[in-house]
Amino acid sequence: MTRTMILLALGAATLAAQVDKIEGPRIAAQMKFLASDLMEGREPGTRGGYLAEQYMATQFALAGLKPAGDKGSYFQKVPLVSVAVEGTPTMEVTRGGQQLSLKWLDEFSGKPYTQLAVNRVDAEAVFVGYGITAPEFGWDSYKGVDVKGKVVVLFTSEPPSDDPKFFNGKALTYYGRWTYKFEEAARRGAAAAIIIHTTPTASYGWNVVRGFGRSEPQVKLKAGEPALTFAGWISAEAAARVFGRKVDELLALAGQKDARPFTLNARVQTSVRLSRRDIETSNVAGLVRGSDPQLGQQAVVFTAHWDHLGVGQPVNGDAVYNGALDNASGCAMLIEMARAWASMEPKPRRSALFVAVTAEEAGMLGSKFLGDNPLVPLGTTAANLNFDMFYPYGRNSDLVVTGAERTTLWPLVQSMAKRYQLTIKPDPHPEAGHYYRSDHFNFARFGVPSFSINMGDQFFGKPEATARVNEFAEKRYHQPTDEWQDDFDFSGMEQMARFGFSLGLEIANQAKLPTWQKGDEFLSAREKSGVQ
Repeated sequence: MTRTMILLALGAATLAAQVDKIEGPRIAAQMKFLASDLMEGREPGTRGGYLAEQYMATQFALAGLKPAGDKGSYFQKVPLVSVAVEGTPTMEVTRGGQQLSLKWLDEFSGKPYTQLAVNRVDAEAVFVGYGITAPEFGWDSYKGVDVKGKVVVLFTSEPPSDDPKFFNGKALTYYGRWTYKFEEAARRGAAAAIIIHTTPTASYGWNVVRGFGRSEPQVKLKAGEPALTFAGWISAEAAARVFGRKVDELLALAGQKDARPFTLNARVQTSVRLSRRDIETSNVAGLVRGSDPQLGQQAVVFTAHWDHLGVGQPVNGDAVYNGALDNASGCAMLIEMARAWASMEPKPRRSALFVAVTAEEAGMLGSKFLGDNPLVPLGTTAANLNFDMFYPYGRNSDLVVTGAERTTLWPLVQSMAKRYQLTIKPDPHPEAGHYYRSDHFNFARFGVPSFSINMGDQFFGKPEATARVNEFAEKRYHQPTDEWQDDFDFSGMEQMARFGFSLGLEIANQAKLPTWQKGDEFLSAREKSGVQ
């Protein structure tokens, strides 16, 4: 047997031994604690949030990871502002001499981004379709119309298409995200932006949109930076009532390339009071140094967000938004993968950086800060594997790795899925734009091959588990009922953590850095960003 064959055999034996250390009961114990009422919903900048940060750091230390944060600590400080709506905001629409009032949280939801105490809008409403300016697709919803100081009314999502060369066909691009809509409206000087909610365009129901009015962290505004005085949502029924237009007709107009913005012959008045406080929250980071003198300077980055929504609007008497699946599940898996990796001998060639990021629920602010202030140079980051929301309903048969097919890691991902008896399924809802809605995106935007590892909705021997997935999406997502249940089955999460660990290990030992496939939108992002 040659020396190379011996090393490969030893490596395979080491992998098998380490993977076996990732066990469902250990994942369950981590998740149960992180999702407990003691953590008070893990909102950044609160007692529960600080407890979650300390817990993640303690687990990384116990696992043997070296501190990778600021000043030799496990914490990368992320300075934010926590804003909270005070009292009951108001919205009124004046049309045809009538003043029509809307009901807070039942008909409209939202908040200012000015970070000021008093925020009032009284301005003309202009319909701007999907609110997208995308020269590469020949699309401009604004068409040069000046909306400075006005209220833009629009839809989330983007023009429907089956053409992969036009807004990626059915798959949503970043242009379809609500975050982009507000960013573009602010850039154009609008006073406010109001999204007309429909479940198909948003990909979630009004119960999720209601939460848009709760307190949240925001990035502190820089001097002169544009900000909306109100950014929010209005229900389809309320929009039809106050603007006097059928929502289906407006949606059809939004999808017409030659449609121009037009006034809704209405004025929108909003009044919202805010309280604000500066907060410090942290990404929690630990490093396992690689064994190769050269490749050890490079790293595979594993991420999961530790935050959730805190204590909020009570639902059936329960005000704690525990976030058991979203995302105590991913953090529990992150801890156990880190523990197994740190105990490995010999170590993989590349290093591994494990980061529990903050403020994902507020718009992926923690991972954005990490991308802008990397703990490992992005030019030497081999890949980012992200873990966000897993179903503890049993052993899974499906795997969703949207975006992996766009990288040179794709053959490896396919091979690893086969090893774990997993069928790779396409994104079941490409129109929802999931690729742009999780923390891996803040690595992808700099050209790092990045994707989330997600479970499908099919479970071995448990057809009833698929119904639980659907029930969670409809009734528990971002609700206090996303909490620990004693009948959870962690065999599937064990399976997914082992898959992610094994994939990361193979990437860590590859000779070449992975890249995006030729022609991909992120391929040149590294050059454009100046990252070396």
